[in-house]
Amino acid sequence: MESLKPWLRHYPIEIPHEIHFEDTSLSDYLLQAAAEFPTKKAIHFLGKELTYSEISNQSLKLANYLQSLGLQKGERVSIMLPNCPQAVIAYYGVLLAGGIVVQTNPLYMERELEYQLRDSESKFIVTLDLLYPRVSKLKALTNLKHIIVTGIKDYLPFPKNLLYPFVQKKQNQLVVNVEHEGDTHLFKKIMTLAEPKADLPNINPSEDIAILQYTGGTTGFPKGVMLTHTNVAANTKMCAHWMYKCKRGEESVLGIIPFFHVYGMTTVMNLSVMQGFKMILLPKFDATDTLKTIEKLKPTLFPGAPTIYIALLNHPEIQNYDLSSINCCISGSAPLPIEVQEKFEKVTGGRLVEGYGLSEASPVTHANFLWDKRKTGSIGVPWPNTDSAILSYEKDGFAEPNELGEIVIRGPQVMKGYWNKQEETEAVLKDGWLFTGDIGYMDEEGYFYIVDRKKDMIIAGGYNIYPREIEEVLYEHEKVQEVVVAGVPDPYRGETVKAYIVLKDNQTATPEEFDHFARQHLAAYKVPHFYEFRSELPKTAVGKILRRVLIDEEREKFKNAN
Repeated sequence: MESLKPWLRHYPIEIPHEIHFEDTSLSDYLLQAAAEFPTKKAIHFLGKELTYSEISNQSLKLANYLQSLGLQKGERVSIMLPNCPQAVIAYYGVLLAGGIVVQTNPLYMERELEYQLRDSESKFIVTLDLLYPRVSKLKALTNLKHIIVTGIKDYLPFPKNLLYPFVQKKQNQLVVNVEHEGDTHLFKKIMTLAEPKADLPNINPSEDIAILQYTGGTTGFPKGVMLTHTNVAANTKMCAHWMYKCKRGEESVLGIIPFFHVYGMTTVMNLSVMQGFKMILLPKFDATDTLKTIEKLKPTLFPGAPTIYIALLNHPEIQNYDLSSINCCISGSAPLPIEVQEKFEKVTGGRLVEGYGLSEASPVTHANFLWDKRKTGSIGVPWPNTDSAILSYEKDGFAEPNELGEIVIRGPQVMKGYWNKQEETEAVLKDGWLFTGDIGYMDEEGYFYIVDRKKDMIIAGGYNIYPREIEEVLYEHEKVQEVVVAGVPDPYRGETVKAYIVLKDNQTATPEEFDHFARQHLAAYKVPHFYEFRSELPKTAVGKILRRVLIDEEREKFKNAN
């Protein structure tokens, strides 16, 4: 086994090579937590706290109410909320009722939302009062039958709950008044009407879909990733074993990564519920608010993305905050620059390691060890019960150590397939393996490295150029806060290299300065031909830089110029 999985020899004794997974639905973990930790605080939200017993009771109330509206097992319910107590209650309420959660980004505009509602055939949606006008317009165009509406103020403590509407009006120039009538239902009212009991359906965890997780859709239309109860529960349990020093019922997790993103769903919400941890929720990321929250509430775990850690490290007053409560962080969604890892560990005294995953794998497949052997620049090794390999580009079959190829994965966290897209499913699920589309290699010890996305590779003058390699070099420049590299159209080379750079505060620079720097560290054909300085870069809700948006901008410019 170890010859086929060389990474296993590096596993510390505390992490099993294989984990036993109970035949349990995701919602059962909430009921178990409520039985084991009834009075323990499950959520802290802007001063409001709820216990596991309260979360469980309210989830059962929502399940009861959904069933009274006619929700049948397997029907889809969209949840379009930021991180707040209602997002947790709605998630488990839908699962308890036998429904399928459709994770929906609150930033979606009408066109994006219409596509997802139509594709998922959602009959129900749980959303914010501010988003009600946007959602209600789509009822006639989709299968939507019922809209459940809540507001941030519904779960704020006194007097914040009274003051919040005035803040909301000032920030959004909008006040929405919604009545509990007809096909519109108020979340707060439901909690007074429904009983905390539901007709719990029989769930087959390995076959029944729990989540439709739509991929980002940065290229083409998003696809609904079908994740079963077993897929998500298995990945959550792997996460718990990986963080073996974290004590059941004692940790607190900072919840900034959105729950509508699969990474936040697993590493914050499901992990907390499975392990009886406390979630400290923030509805949006703000660097100052985050630093204040860490100092005051002292979370011990902080799953995040590189852009979040970068923003905190570049806060002008970071040295004034005590961040020493942070013990461990797994960074996901994008490559973690080495400089960021080292600086964040120095500031907190905790451990920050890079992990890897994708929506199709619930999402985590690899990570570096938090307290044991790790390798700089590596995404680490596969998690328990997970197999991974490099499919060679040079020959049929698997690659030799250090040979480039496509990363493939198999394990209990790998999706059932794409919703209503058999052809796309067959293109990425082959002989039990998930084809990731990522280019990488494995070294002799079983540590994996990402070189780049297959679709992001730049081919310039016949050379294969990997943006990540150039980005790592540019991140070493002392003036750089964020950088992304992309291939842009070039009439002579086909494509050429362009770097988009956000400078640190109060810094100025010239393209010539960066060209000189890059030439000291890169082969001439990899050195960017163009540099563009920007105040910010386009990003997803979890902070992943949208390289594709920049490429599309360049292609449009090229087309108009020719």
